[in-house]
This record gives sequence, structure tokens and C-alpha cells, in this order.
Amino acid sequence: MIACPHATTHRARMDQETSELITRVIARAPQWLRHDLSSKDLNARGRAEETLAAMIADALSHGSLQDQEG
Repeated sequence: MIACPHATTHRARMDQETSELITRVIARAPQWLRHDLSSKDLNARGRAEETLAAMIADALSHGSLQDQEG
């Protein structure tokens, strides 16, 4: 296998883009989600964690936030 001389640069850019995408998802999280993430109620916190994970996974699979397209 031949290594791409720019692989490190591409990886760093992708890591930066991924990090920025996740940051935008978290910044746009609704208030109820933020509240439940800090909850002492394990069920509420668990639902919030699953919801946030799904939001991040969706954004990563589409490469952007859906709201920005429209």
C-alpha cells in the first residue's frame, strides 16, 4: 500500500471539520436536551444522551446540519 504524502493533512482537516460539526450540533441542542443532560434522573439523562448521539450521528452521516440546507 502506498501512503499518500498528504494523508496527515487530510486527516487533520477532517478531524477539524468533524469537531466543528459536532460543536455546531451541541450548540443547537434544544434547552430540554441541555437540561436533561445535567439531570440527576438517570432515565432523563440517558434519553438526552441517546438523543444527542443520534443528532451527532445524523449530522455526520449527512456531512452537515440539515437545517442549514433550507
